[in-house]
Amino acid sequence: MDGIYGFSASLGGERKPLRDFAGNVLLIVNTASRCGFTPQYKGLEELYRIYGSQGFFVLGFPCNQFGAQEPGGENEIGQFCSTNYGITFPIFEKIEVNGPKSAPLYSFLKNEAKGILGSSRVKWNFTKFLVNRRGVVVARFAPMTPPSRLCKEIQKLL
Repeated sequence: MDGIYGFSASLGGERKPLRDFAGNVLLIVNTASRCGFTPQYKGLEELYRIYGSQGFFVLGFPCNQFGAQEPGGENEIGQFCSTNYGITFPIFEKIEVNGPKSAPLYSFLKNEAKGILGSSRVKWNFTKFLVNRRGVVVARFAPMTPPSRLCKEIQKLL
């Protein structure tokens, strides 16, 4: 498998190969609409608007595993993101990021970039994985890390 490009995810009811994003820098984030970190959507969208023309994408993956903070369906989530934060980056179908039903993409991401003390579990919503243009996971950022703090790392990869 070639980094993350061997995976696909559901977007708008269809499977979308992540290979479609090959050659771009990616920030992959598990998101939630009712989380204390939900305002980070604004910062994620700002990153996408600033660096998108240079080959940067934010990929959002809603997840309801942490405090049931993403209870809605795909349409409700999309409407929330659009209305409240003007989100234009792709928001994929809701997934699980931990446990036996963890999405294969997230099993890969967690293995490639361990968390604090070598843990592979995602601790909460808005954990961020930075992926270089070759599909290699280069960094993992905690939920409390604001998107604005990622500019230098993103710029290095662009």
